[in-house]
Amino acid sequence: MPLVSRRTLLAALPALALTVTAGGPARAGARSRAAGPDPGPAAGPAAGPRAKGAETVLAALARASRPLRSVRPNGDLSDLRPLGAAIGRSAVVGLGEAAHGARELFTLRHRVFRYLVEEKGFTTFALETNWAAGLRINDFVRHGTGEPRAIMAEEFGNGKWPWNVREYLNLITWMREHNLRNPDRQVQFMGNDLAYPRIADTLFERVLGYVTEHHPSLRPMFGRLYRELWAHAEESDFSALPQPERRRMAGQARHAVALLEGLRPEGGRPSYAWTVQHARVVAQTATLLSYDLEDERQIPEAMRYRDELMARNTAWWHRNTGHRILLAAHNGHTAYETYAPARYPRTQGAYLRKLLGDDYLSVGTTFGRGAATVPGDDGGWETTKFGPPREGSSEELLDRVVNVAGSRNFLLDLRSAPPAARAWLNESRVTRDIGPPGDPYRPFVLGDGHSVLIHLHRFRSARPLS
Repeated sequence: MPLVSRRTLLAALPALALTVTAGGPARAGARSRAAGPDPGPAAGPAAGPRAKGAETVLAALARASRPLRSVRPNGDLSDLRPLGAAIGRSAVVGLGEAAHGARELFTLRHRVFRYLVEEKGFTTFALETNWAAGLRINDFVRHGTGEPRAIMAEEFGNGKWPWNVREYLNLITWMREHNLRNPDRQVQFMGNDLAYPRIADTLFERVLGYVTEHHPSLRPMFGRLYRELWAHAEESDFSALPQPERRRMAGQARHAVALLEGLRPEGGRPSYAWTVQHARVVAQTATLLSYDLEDERQIPEAMRYRDELMARNTAWWHRNTGHRILLAAHNGHTAYETYAPARYPRTQGAYLRKLLGDDYLSVGTTFGRGAATVPGDDGGWETTKFGPPREGSSEELLDRVVNVAGSRNFLLDLRSAPPAARAWLNESRVTRDIGPPGDPYRPFVLGDGHSVLIHLHRFRSARPLS
């Protein structure tokens, strides 16, 4: 069976599907792909109200908008109070990004987290990334273990994830500094995704160590269940195996979880709960990689499973720690409804809403124009430029609010907007979804996807650390 290529896997996982545009590459110096002004409306639902009707909606959106004074993480945060009011008592807030690799979307997220920590009692920042990487970063944030640049280079480098940038280094450094200043109000970092591209040795070791200490008679059985999977823990190695073999090993990993769940929590409930969760992540990773990600027919189910596991990991963290969480991921994950149903049938946001109800709130982002930088296939970085919004798109009218309201960036509570604005927000129209293959404009109902929107007029590329 052919090895699953890095390109195939990156295209399949939306955290790594990065910036796909309708245009082809335009190279100048560092590799760059430009997406200039769009040629015209796409086929599909509606270009939206025009003439007098459009002006009525525009005025209503402008009245409902609340200006953002800055998207930088430092300084006065009082302009985020309307966001705090919209969040209310929600325990988990998904702050999506319309495109990976955009500097101001990353710094905005840092700024929002600072506000939520200082004003709303949030304590965990959850990122769409490797569970084991999150554990390493959390050890630095809480205890100062390791050096953040080195950890990021090892966990996010070599084209694996788009987070190896200065903006995330600044966030992680701030979290450590906050904990040094506030030993009684510690913040934590979580990676809520599968253990890609390698199931970390530490996850196997923690599970087997717990079993050895508290249930030694079961140690040989767990050793047999994990032996082959551990030997093929590297994604490229595991994916090279025939699919029946991968499915068998994934079944063994799930059996290990079931065995653990049937045991008494010896050694204290927290230790037991973390052990079971580490075993779940091992099983999740093996299960996702047991799909054939070069078979287009299997990708939608694999992506549905991935969103479900990220939601379950996030809900587990909230319930196990009691923390309020800011969840950072692509809009296509955090929204209540999918932007691309053919490829991503159900979102993490939909699963979180099912698991947590009103305790989950989705904040989406839209933009006028900008540029984003993400890892390319060969380990370098690619920059994509996005031109003005397509005529008739959601972003076209939202970007006109900038001129009426007098603020380049603003937030909007979709639930309390005036009737004309709510009616517009509850209609389907083409909306940008940068990531999945194909035309980045897809029919979408913003009011069904998010409770709150943040619109940025322009953003720049993130700044890679390597």
